Amino acid sequence: MRVINRFQKIVGFDRSMALASSALTAVIPLAILGGTLMSNFADYDAAERIIKRYGLTGGGAEAVRSLLSPAENTGASVGVFGVVFLTISALSFARAAQRLFEQTWELKPLSVRNTRNGLWWVLALAGYTAVTGWIYAVLGEGPLELTAAACEVPVTAAFLVWSGRILSAKRIDWPDLLPFGITAAVLTAVCSVGAALYLPRLFSSYASRYGAVGAVFAMISALFGAMLVTVASAALGREVRGELIRIRQGLRPSDNEVRRQWDSVVEQTRSRWRTAREQVSRRRPKDSEKT
Repeated sequence: MRVINRFQKIVGFDRSMALASSALTAVIPLAILGGTLMSNFADYDAAERIIKRYGLTGGGAEAVRSLLSPAENTGASVGVFGVVFLTISALSFARAAQRLFEQTWELKPLSVRNTRNGLWWVLALAGYTAVTGWIYAVLGEGPLELTAAACEVPVTAAFLVWSGRILSAKRIDWPDLLPFGITAAVLTAVCSVGAALYLPRLFSSYASRYGAVGAVFAMISALFGAMLVTVASAALGREVRGELIRIRQGLRPSDNEVRRQWDSVVEQTRSRWRTAREQVSRRRPKDSEKT
């Protein structure tokens, strides 16, 4: 009951979409720029790496190439405006992740005052992405990439625990973040296995309908799923840590407390259902008048 209440309190679905949107605006330009720069020193193509990892073919592969591959005969130089835009996009993603930890652990918002830690986190995120990419490039054999997914778990757990520590400006202790990091890492590995099966169909379906922009829709869908796992893991980890502390102290909730929490969840669900029904009933007369 506490996990559900915590997820609702931080508005989990909205928070997941905000994180996915911020991640998309940071990932696409960084992927294009990174692929362009690395192609000058090695045989590297960000689009081809994604296509190879998820086994994309047909329209899905062409959509990814159109989106992430730079135009021919273009240089890798980046102007001042481009650097500023990339920095703002990356810091926006960092602040969205920062707000997740602040809301889940009920901390006072720091906003831009935590920009320095946000920059460190962005650099660490780039390193984490490079490490996990190398893991899948070396160990990603087989249709489900189970070995790579298993090796990814400790790396992801360490990065997420450190992320909560640095983005909260060290206001959350390491032990308080461990349940979140472990849960999120395991669920992320499971989602990675599922993505290997589902993403090729998703890319092909969206590409056949919308062309190159279909790759954007597929990416935002995949990112939303990943961020939903992270937000849910944060709510779960927060409550698991609290429960472990209560068990250690010999405390146990009374039956009345359990009933009160259950009634609270039921009432919130009913309230949202009534609100949704009222909105639908209001729209029906308007639609009938138009017809």
